[in-house]
Amino acid sequence: MPPQPRPSARSRRSYDQYCAVARGLDAVGDRWTLLIARELLAGPRRYTDLHADLPGVSTDVLASRLKDMEQQGLVTRRKLPPPSAAYVYELTGRGQELQPVLSALAAWGAPALAERRPTDAVRAHWFALPLLRALAGAGAEGVAQVRLAEGEFHLRVGGEREGFGDGPAPEAPDVLLALDAETCVEVGGGALTVGEGVRRGRIELTGDGVLAKALRET
Repeated sequence: MPPQPRPSARSRRSYDQYCAVARGLDAVGDRWTLLIARELLAGPRRYTDLHADLPGVSTDVLASRLKDMEQQGLVTRRKLPPPSAAYVYELTGRGQELQPVLSALAAWGAPALAERRPTDAVRAHWFALPLLRALAGAGAEGVAQVRLAEGEFHLRVGGEREGFGDGPAPEAPDVLLALDAETCVEVGGGALTVGEGVRRGRIELTGDGVLAKALRET
């Protein structure tokens, strides 16, 4: 069970501006809120998993932000059926609508990844949103599994279920991409296409379907 958040006046504060940007920031403008949404875009997560993949956040702050997000209708908490009986947090439909917001923010912030700092933490699935946007440009649908030294994640490219998940794909992927973090950043930022990465020996691409062919031809 997560620690109970302390009552906070901050969570009830508003910009008190009749403006869509201000109203949006009322809901997600606090530090860590959008990063919690980034984690939950991959699917339901336990509190302990969220805390592990948000290095630097305190338990009190994480619990407080989750409570605020529940009150804003962005997140819901539910108990998994036996034998697990664990509680998980997941995004509501309103919370899922943050995906294009986070994707746009990732594209805007990509130039700042030119150099990785020694203090920077990294998780493989943090590269998912920029890479998803890049792969969608190939114009084909399918499931891509991405393997980095830091871990694996999978992408659903195109279609109504477009999105990403942490870890291997639950079904056989249409394409498997093996690359390093630097190459992943370049592809996600538009400096390199998957096809160029394959031809330069920086990306190993496995697959024979429509998505694999489309990516090879980029």
